[in-house]
Amino acid sequence: METIARYLIIGGIVLILIGGGIYLAAKFGIPLGRLPGDIRIEGENGSFYFPLTSSILVSVILTIIFNLISRFLNK
Repeated sequence: METIARYLIIGGIVLILIGGGIYLAAKFGIPLGRLPGDIRIEGENGSFYFPLTSSILVSVILTIIFNLISRFLNK
């Protein structure tokens, strides 16, 4: 039970950090979701949007964060 509680606490902290990062990115004008490389196709009947570059950037940042957390927990 203690390990489940520990994982839930860590998950909550990670979500708070991610939310804070997104808030600060918006506050400082970082155009997450509108970066060069994000695919946007607009037609007469609809539009398609796929944030490719933003997804890669978020993936790299989360990988670094999770690696740091796992190294911290394994000590």
